[in-house]
Amino acid sequence: MSSKARCDSHVHIIGSLERYPQLPTRTYLAGLAPLEDLRSLAGRRGISRFVIVQPSFYGTDNALILESLDLLGEQGRGVVVIDPAAVSAEMLADYTASGVCGVRVNLYSMLGSQERRLDRAFATLLDTARGMDWHIEVIAPIAALVQHSDTLLRSHVPVVIDHYGVYGQALPGSGEGRRLLELLRYPHIWMKLSAPYRVSTNPMETHPNQAWLAAILAVAADRCVWGSDWPHTPPHEAQKGSEVPGRYRPLSYERLVDDFWTALPSSELAERIMSDNPARLYGFSGR
Repeated sequence: MSSKARCDSHVHIIGSLERYPQLPTRTYLAGLAPLEDLRSLAGRRGISRFVIVQPSFYGTDNALILESLDLLGEQGRGVVVIDPAAVSAEMLADYTASGVCGVRVNLYSMLGSQERRLDRAFATLLDTARGMDWHIEVIAPIAALVQHSDTLLRSHVPVVIDHYGVYGQALPGSGEGRRLLELLRYPHIWMKLSAPYRVSTNPMETHPNQAWLAAILAVAADRCVWGSDWPHTPPHEAQKGSEVPGRYRPLSYERLVDDFWTALPSSELAERIMSDNPARLYGFSGR
């Protein structure tokens, strides 16, 4: 096994409803997904670093991310959701000191996509991201990404695109596919190679789409990171209402790792994507 620390660059930690209230407008009731369970699963594949991403149903209450980062120490980083008009400079400084290094724009989840435009949502966060030396993480369908690609290119902060660009039915050689790949040629644009089931007709897919994987790696291999998307949010069609528990997809964490690893052309590239690249993007130090 490699001596380098491997990173899962996209996870969610979910606490008890009593201690960590979920928004009343949520589209399903999220069950527990504790940090200790994640660390146990990931440790079986040599993964010890984690980037915790704020889920939509917690809104701008980032308390659980901060508590999890306290437990992880230097092995953890966070991506939060904020209201720039309501957050203080002191709070932002505390976030950074805890390991927060990014802020999220969500136009994909059923709760996060209501009548929002990527360019407007992005613009509200840009000054904060610049001032804090954070990146902006974007989860949005490919159509929104290519429609507002100029906004992303002019950002002057790193931009991290979630889940293969949520390309849907688009092919790499299609008009939208080519425009997404052109966007990825720019040195401040990163891609999360995460959650293949979100871009597949199979809601339990663990294998990356080979055509898309090859196309992305051809233009941005040094700006790709891997993420599990644990605990694997239920598909949109399975989100039945705020009081209905949503069943996480019963996927094997080990299989997600193994299927990604074997889909890559070399172990050396796999180590770069799971170790070296996230160390640069998220500011992890040491091995």
